[in-house]
Amino acid sequence: MVRKLIKSVLFVSILFLSSCQSIADTVMQASQPPQIPTYIPEETISIPETPFQFPPTFTVVIPTETATVPPTPAITATIDPSLPTATSTPLVLGLTGFPPGINPLTGLAVADPLLLDRRPVMVKVSNYPRSGRPHAGLSYADVVFEYYIGEECNRFLAVYYGQDAPKVGPMRSGRLVDAQLVFMYQGVLAYGNADPQVDEVLVEKLGKRAISFNDSPCPPVCGHDTHSVTGVFVDTAEMSKFSEKEGVDNIRQDLNGIIFNEKPWASDQFGIQVAVQYSRRDRGEWHYDPGTGQYLRWIEAEKPGYKDQYYMIPLVDRLNNEQISFSNVIIIFANYIEYAPTLHEIEILNNTEGQRAILFRDGLMIEGKWRTVSPEEPIHFTDLRGIPLGLKPGNTWIVIAGMSSSFEEVSSGIWEMHFALP
Repeated sequence: MVRKLIKSVLFVSILFLSSCQSIADTVMQASQPPQIPTYIPEETISIPETPFQFPPTFTVVIPTETATVPPTPAITATIDPSLPTATSTPLVLGLTGFPPGINPLTGLAVADPLLLDRRPVMVKVSNYPRSGRPHAGLSYADVVFEYYIGEECNRFLAVYYGQDAPKVGPMRSGRLVDAQLVFMYQGVLAYGNADPQVDEVLVEKLGKRAISFNDSPCPPVCGHDTHSVTGVFVDTAEMSKFSEKEGVDNIRQDLNGIIFNEKPWASDQFGIQVAVQYSRRDRGEWHYDPGTGQYLRWIEAEKPGYKDQYYMIPLVDRLNNEQISFSNVIIIFANYIEYAPTLHEIEILNNTEGQRAILFRDGLMIEGKWRTVSPEEPIHFTDLRGIPLGLKPGNTWIVIAGMSSSFEEVSSGIWEMHFALP
């Protein structure tokens, strides 16, 4: 879909910014970028057998076979040195309002503005078992949340608002944190058959907006078993129609709170690759592509004939066979509460003071904070001084890391997050 970026001017409050120190004291403009490493499709990652205990770095064994890899262009990051001060305001889009036809979750114009006159559709998508890959419809999402669900595995919650996907999945069960996220983004939740205690919370908090596999005909939810190899999939447009038939007030919601800026925040840290590792067998990577300005998703695959040996492959969307790419990748740190090995709550709504957030955009790594202003607003992002942080217009992938998770730069511009509870 062709999207056209529309800008508007946000006059950031002089009173709010007057207490901030000069940008020259806290932010430096980046110099020469590091060389982007060359990636060969079969990279074998040797990971320790004991889960959740990781060395500072991981070993990459490149196969001896000769591979032809096209040269990787150097990063040409465009950095905006004119950040907001007490006497200047940047050209940004969002926070308190968006022009008609602009998606408040991406900052982009939508092909069909009528799509914005509804609630977002939020779908639970499985990442394990691997037989369910490649996923369907993740590249169509405006926002994707990724978080730990226990037993060394993660799961996704994909948000569809500015465009629909005819097939999203494989769909799997809901988790406790979904009630908070769906309430914040005022969405309709499509999920598999959750545990009774989880299902009770989802229905209590979301009412008719919590729509499970058992409650849905085909369409919008088609398939026979959420745990089968063939899986169950959701048509997001049909889910919007079905929710209305079920009595959901499927009207446009106030989704303000996010700022989008075409120019990146000034940073002296490069972010050309970020890895997210939940366990010895669960790893995802984002590789920055300077040609498109996007982060491309890679995922682990088990190497045949080798125990606990994995190699990284491009993660594609089965709907278009294209590698999944996102404009923003954000890691936020939150407190996990473990009730059982596969039953967790994550503290999202109570973060009014702000917790650590790491933004990757345009080949840069930017330290910031995330917070929840109210239970009915999307997550807000700021820099370390509390100034609203502009995301790159486009889609956003948000990783929810435990507070004890490690995060470090293992080589120039290459970062690793190793998940740990709580």
